[in-house]
Amino acid sequence: MTYVSVVIPVYSGEDHLEELTTRLDELRGDWVDRFQDVRLHEAIFVDDGCVDGSAEILAVLAARHEWIQVVTLARNFGQHPATSAGILYSSGDWVATIDEDLQHRPEDIEHLLYSAATNGADVVYGQPLGSVHGSWRDAMSRFYKRLLAIITGNSVITKFSSFRVCRGPVARAAASVSGHETYLDVALTWFTDRFVSEELAMIDQRYQESGKSGYSPLKLLAHARRLLISSHSRIAGIGVLVGVTAVLLALLLTLRVVVGRVTGTEAVYVPGYASLMVVTLVFGGILALMLVGITEYVTNIALHTQGKPTLFAVDRSGDERLAKDLQSGVRST
Repeated sequence: MTYVSVVIPVYSGEDHLEELTTRLDELRGDWVDRFQDVRLHEAIFVDDGCVDGSAEILAVLAARHEWIQVVTLARNFGQHPATSAGILYSSGDWVATIDEDLQHRPEDIEHLLYSAATNGADVVYGQPLGSVHGSWRDAMSRFYKRLLAIITGNSVITKFSSFRVCRGPVARAAASVSGHETYLDVALTWFTDRFVSEELAMIDQRYQESGKSGYSPLKLLAHARRLLISSHSRIAGIGVLVGVTAVLLALLLTLRVVVGRVTGTEAVYVPGYASLMVVTLVFGGILALMLVGITEYVTNIALHTQGKPTLFAVDRSGDERLAKDLQSGVRST
């Protein structure tokens, strides 16, 4: 039997939680009717310091449905820590993460799960077919992810989305090492390189109708900063290249100064100028290279302390069976 856990971080979802639960319950029944070995095992709602009546609604829903679990955080920690908390409470073979506001359709979890099984992937992201928010946020998000993908050399960044289906052991391993400044999706890249994405219809109806979102501009900036801080795998390497270039340039300029002084072609005749330039350029370049080396060393230490593993084993032997079970009834998008 393949069990699926659904994790939903909640901050201001009082208007959507009832419908979301109803649709998840319908999906559970649908899977029981159509599939032999696939079950939506549990839905874990994480109360991330809710600012509306979501906490009271979640208490009622948990009492009504035995498959619902509510995890209450001490205060608001943000979407990624809340998602990590929910993942750590999960027990499914696969973990799906969705937003509270129904921009991610619960029915599409099946599509992502099928894609994971047929592609041998450990993480599948749902990518929007068009504009989600109908505002500048969509364009800025795409631009920022593409820019970071170039800077860090991590092409998976362009796929990142809060709508994911992850292999359970991979998701829980990444969540367990995610610190305060860790971007969950970056942590997932430490444990696997098998990522795919599927285009799905996504619309943030709440934002398009009211202009309100669970994310203020400051929270969006903090979100972007966390992604930048976590994505430093290639930045140190670029720094080393810059340092080496600086040293080579310093040596070439030093050679030019010395040759100019010896041959008398140097245009500046200030006493001591040649010696001063030689010392400044050589030692300046060496110090730049040393600084970059230290930066790379500190970066490696940071990755180690953040929990980046030396290796990680995963069992994909059940994917073929899961794909066959889903094949007859997979939904189209």
